[in-house]
Amino acid sequence: MSEETRKIVFLVGFIITYTIRFYFAGLAKHNKKVVDGRVTVLEKVLLFLVIIGIFVLPLVNVFTPWFDFAAYDLPNWTGWLGTIVFGLAIALFWRSHTDLGQNWSASLEIRDEHTLVENGVYQYIRHPMYAAFWLWGIAQALLLHNWICGLSYLVSFLPMYLFRVPQEEQMMLDTFKQQYQQYMTRTGRVLPKFFPQSD
Repeated sequence: MSEETRKIVFLVGFIITYTIRFYFAGLAKHNKKVVDGRVTVLEKVLLFLVIIGIFVLPLVNVFTPWFDFAAYDLPNWTGWLGTIVFGLAIALFWRSHTDLGQNWSASLEIRDEHTLVENGVYQYIRHPMYAAFWLWGIAQALLLHNWICGLSYLVSFLPMYLFRVPQEEQMMLDTFKQQYQQYMTRTGRVLPKFFPQSD
């Protein structure tokens, strides 16, 4: 797969993913908040770094030659693998939003009539959107053969993931208590739990 084709595949996947996000954000924006998200300065900084890694640097690489000096060589088949991984990321991203429905929120908050979703993909993993983001990061590295832009998502997303997920899980424990505790014993964070604990 040529470099131009890989960049086109990345751009198409990028557009599809953000179309999904904006669609569901529009559906959820009228939901009444019960527990507001408490966004700290650290979280804002980490989110800014993710935006650089997922949005700014890759698009600069797609549309300009500025980072050509940092290109690396991978076999042509890695472009096809990256396409497959990106397709899986998009499918999981869409399914995560669909299964959450009105419970989805972009920030740490509980909505009015919020329910604990344990069906669909959520019966296997607690954070399928983050799993989709990890897949996106892998796909980006396989499609954009560049030390700066190819790896920028994985590098920038890791601190946000490590900071945000424990906060989300604590908020869910505070809200759903024993129900969420039992749910945690049956599921993995971003990978299915193959040997779930009994309730």
